[in-house]
Amino acid sequence: MTSKHNAASASSSVLFDQPGPKGRRRIMVLNWVAAAVFAVVVVLVLLRLHNPPDGENQLDWALWKPALEAEAWTDFYLPGLWMTVKASVLAVIGSVAFGLVFGIGRLLPNVALRVISGAVVEFCRAVPVLLLMIFFWRWFAFAGIQEASYWAVVLALVLYNGSVVAELVRSGVGNLPCGQREASLALGLTQTQSLMQVEVPQAIVAMLPAAVTQLVVVLKDTALGSIIMYTDLLQESRRLGSMYFNILQTLVVAGVVYFIVCWLLSRLAEWLPSRMQRMTAAPAELEPLAPIAAGDPSNVNQIAVAKEVEERPLRGTPRQYHVHHRGTNASIRNWRQSRYEQGYDETHPESQIDPRTGKRYRDELPEGGESAARPESE
Repeated sequence: MTSKHNAASASSSVLFDQPGPKGRRRIMVLNWVAAAVFAVVVVLVLLRLHNPPDGENQLDWALWKPALEAEAWTDFYLPGLWMTVKASVLAVIGSVAFGLVFGIGRLLPNVALRVISGAVVEFCRAVPVLLLMIFFWRWFAFAGIQEASYWAVVLALVLYNGSVVAELVRSGVGNLPCGQREASLALGLTQTQSLMQVEVPQAIVAMLPAAVTQLVVVLKDTALGSIIMYTDLLQESRRLGSMYFNILQTLVVAGVVYFIVCWLLSRLAEWLPSRMQRMTAAPAELEPLAPIAAGDPSNVNQIAVAKEVEERPLRGTPRQYHVHHRGTNASIRNWRQSRYEQGYDETHPESQIDPRTGKRYRDELPEGGESAARPESE
């Protein structure tokens, strides 16, 4: 942990000169000034809401109560949130599939497939999402498709966010070390096989945090569907506000709901990289060094013995290794079975104590000497 902190401090010192005493005082003063200005702005906004020029008090509880009572949640907010999540989930699944297909298409050695995939991705990225929604909504309505607004929202989000995922796939493969492809080609794989079997799986793992962050964009862009009469959270909030003439209050509640959901997705994007690292990185096990020469007494402590792990390894239990070994047949593995053949290291008394019982091994020897002793293996 200390080494990581030192490395982070060193990198930050390279990118940014640490301020001196005057610089720190200047920064502190600017922070206090900015906080004071922000507080003044908040007070002015609240005063204007309390006493607007031509209107009633927007902070009155009579306006906030209909936006917060149980019926507002059961009849408007929660159904609207469900429609938002419903469109977001399907759009995310479609975006990942779209992005994988066209992202890989832009990396294939076939020139025609690369050109077609690149044209589709660039077109979907360039056209505004709202324009796509309106186009598909009119098309599906004339075609007589049920829930035309829902499918228009989903398809528009799939095309736009799928193009973003395609770029994530392409950049993920491009950021891999070039030795990955060279090693695959040296093993006899074709360029397509190297791409599909070696490079893309690694790029998918690397791009997952950015893909989760893109979920926040999908969730927020569903609010554009209210323009084509899609009954999402924003649309339901506006309907509730039009009933009680408190549109400001209902939109504030909807904004809080959007913030909570997007905040949870952002926390997931921060947690996912560490989780993926734990699931993909295996603990390394130190291998014993080769002896200098057979029977050479100088190789008594030449074996590198791993320390007992402090944390529980992935899918396993903590390993316990002997501290030192003697002899040319010393080995990290199965040391309890071979320790009597190897002999003791008298200079290290801790190597003669059984960690399970706390007793010296010589005290546990049966009658007949060391040759008859064979402790049970772990």
